[in-house]
Amino acid sequence: MKKIFSAVIFSALAAISINVSFAADTSKASATQAAATEKLDINTATEQQLGALSGIGDARAKAIIKSRPYKAKDELVKNKIIPQAVYDKIKENIVAKQAK
Repeated sequence: MKKIFSAVIFSALAAISINVSFAADTSKASATQAAATEKLDINTATEQQLGALSGIGDARAKAIIKSRPYKAKDELVKNKIIPQAVYDKIKENIVAKQAK
């Protein structure tokens, strides 16, 4: 009887452990997805944040910061801060928020 009881308890604890582990993995995935879908504001982003964008290195990140503020994100191309090809890669990941 003790062996059966121990087996039942062990199984229950294992199931709880798996559920907790799965919940933790799910919350990490949700946080990662939220971060991935959050757009980077070119008016407030740091040089490091801008440099992490595809096609934006140190020099372009500095140029973006130097030419602030932007009313619209497409000003990066209009003002010849970055080429159209680079803008096409990052346009879905950036935004130009206006200061209030």
